[in-house]
Amino acid sequence: MPKQRLRIPEERTYGEPASVLRRSLIGGIILAVLLAVAGLVAYLNRTDNPASAKPSPPSTSAPESSRSPEAPSGKGVAVAAPPKTSDPIAFAKAATKVLWAYDSRSFSQAEHLAGLKRWMTGEKKYADWKSITDQVPSPVLWARMHDNHQHASATVGEGHFPQAFKTALAQDPGAITEAYVYAVTVTGNQTLAWKGSGAGAEARSMTLAVQCRPHQDCALAAVLPNAAP
Repeated sequence: MPKQRLRIPEERTYGEPASVLRRSLIGGIILAVLLAVAGLVAYLNRTDNPASAKPSPPSTSAPESSRSPEAPSGKGVAVAAPPKTSDPIAFAKAATKVLWAYDSRSFSQAEHLAGLKRWMTGEKKYADWKSITDQVPSPVLWARMHDNHQHASATVGEGHFPQAFKTALAQDPGAITEAYVYAVTVTGNQTLAWKGSGAGAEARSMTLAVQCRPHQDCALAAVLPNAAP
């Protein structure tokens, strides 16, 4: 089997046209939620807004968690546990790292998804699980990857609030207090490896919706369909 078949980055949207349409619909739903907190819809349809220095995230303690009550109680080693933090940028960087990393040699697709589920907010109104599963290979593709011993690691560089998010928040600071959902863009690199000494790497970026309510740990709400600069 040629090595080219072992690299999966170009298949990250995992293929079928219906999936692309589905992602667009999901993006519209998430953007509608974010519109209520930061007017992000207009921003994500533009590419000309430069990123700038991030504002200070809310200062909160985290005695409680808003993460999904459906978290698995098993070993949970396929995906690292979510950090206990009230900083949306720190959480988004950690979430990006686990979304870009996987090990099909040792874990099934179901185990990988179960690990990611622990990162999700338990508030169904703001949780878009489909946008997370769209980041993961299908069971058929995962089986191919397992046969080829494919695995990936990730390094995360920088995370920031998109400029328009900060602008909208400055114009209406109280808007965030309904959902406490923050848009965070993270950049970094993904490195792939497979049997036969095959390897590859690419630079990536991703915009996540992260929920950080006061006095709770942050949790993942969604991955937006387009990375916002």
